[in-house]
Amino acid sequence: MRFVSTRGGSPKVLAPEALLGGIAPDGGLYLPDSLPRVDWDTLPDAYLELAAALWAILLPGFTPKEIGAAAQAAYGGRFDSPQVAPVRPLGDAFVLELFHGPTAAFKDLALTALPQLMVLARGKIRPGHKIFILAATSGDTGSAAMAGFRDLPDTKAVVFYPQGGVSPVQEAQMRRMPGGNLEAFGIRGDFDMAQAGVKSAFARTAGAGLPEGLILSSANSINIGRLVPQVVYYFSAYKKLVQNGAVAPGDPLHVVVPSGNFGNILAALLAKRMGLPLGRLACASNQNRVLTDFLATGRYDKRRGLQLSLSPSMDILVSSNVERLLSLASGGDSELVAGLMNELQEQGHYQLSDDLLKGIQADFLAVSAAEEDTLAAIRQCWDNHRYVLDPHAAVAWHAYGQLRAQLAPGKTLVLATASPFKFPEAVLRALGEEAPEGLSAMRALSEKTGLPPPKSLSWLEGVPELRGKVIDPRDIPATAFQEAKAW
Repeated sequence: MRFVSTRGGSPKVLAPEALLGGIAPDGGLYLPDSLPRVDWDTLPDAYLELAAALWAILLPGFTPKEIGAAAQAAYGGRFDSPQVAPVRPLGDAFVLELFHGPTAAFKDLALTALPQLMVLARGKIRPGHKIFILAATSGDTGSAAMAGFRDLPDTKAVVFYPQGGVSPVQEAQMRRMPGGNLEAFGIRGDFDMAQAGVKSAFARTAGAGLPEGLILSSANSINIGRLVPQVVYYFSAYKKLVQNGAVAPGDPLHVVVPSGNFGNILAALLAKRMGLPLGRLACASNQNRVLTDFLATGRYDKRRGLQLSLSPSMDILVSSNVERLLSLASGGDSELVAGLMNELQEQGHYQLSDDLLKGIQADFLAVSAAEEDTLAAIRQCWDNHRYVLDPHAAVAWHAYGQLRAQLAPGKTLVLATASPFKFPEAVLRALGEEAPEGLSAMRALSEKTGLPPPKSLSWLEGVPELRGKVIDPRDIPATAFQEAKAW
């Protein structure tokens, strides 16, 4: 298996090159040139062994011993649930809890793995080089990337986040996390500006005077090494539900995914194309409903104002992984994909053909949630089930309620992508409580629900800030290169 750019202007590469490069030289995103079919019921049950098995299939070029050691380093003892990603019944659906990792968000499932995979790749093709990671974040990627690369020898991670556009807990994680090889900058703008700035830095590396022996790469979901680990938890969840008797072997399992940059739900599509019996893939958006409109009409239009919401990790207008969806749906038509991406950049919008849209809609459904819908979903789940949703999972739970008729027959899995303690102000508001300012809101939520904050978050109180500079978005490339040169 080799990896090909969605835009067709770069040569095919092997897995180590795709992992270290992050983005293809032509600006496209890497995908396998063919997706292997697997027998899901023959794969291991335990999460660590399952991850190793699927990584070996999707990222050939490493030995079983190397892959096993990487999976052990990623998941061995770093999650507060022995199952890593447990499945819980909730009403007549199931919730996949993806917030038991070191930063209490689903990004941990990929960003504990990506650093280990990149170190393996470096040893294969660029031994002795240093890895310099750039990442834009709408909230959770930043802290998860920092935790994943923290104190890893010969690596450095620099993240950029929208100042005022993340929750206080998310910001505290990035500002207070120890680690001499970490840096975080707020920007005076939104996530899309941060993402554009990081992409600009990659495009301008030639002539930037970067030190020799430096590998510049990304921890965002533009990196195929972010998507591959996310495929694992869909296989894990399906196997658990079959083992529990909740799903008959081979019966479809629908999934509802709160989505901003479209990577999480794209991983579900990859799993489905590999043979996992997934049914409809429901994309749940907040009031920034660019994905909902796109999946309904085939028109992607970013020409709208970004609205700050209770679910800030989804406050995104340019969803990078839609590019991979277009490639998969068009049968790898790189000329088409490159043309659509050029239209989006130059005109701010593009329109799919009817046939291409119908092919996408065969897999995908889409619903958006207003702020009041998000609050109502949190309140309903607490009142009816004594289960606490974070605002992103609440968006998905609202979508499940709206789509229930279309998600039948079959069982439905709703993804819970963050701990509610990352967004205590919003959750307390939904539960009719006034939230205190700052990190003390976590204690207030604990008192209200009787649940302890996860250890991955409770350490933040009383810890001094280690970083906290704020810059203009146009300064992202220069700041990134300055950090690289000073390293």
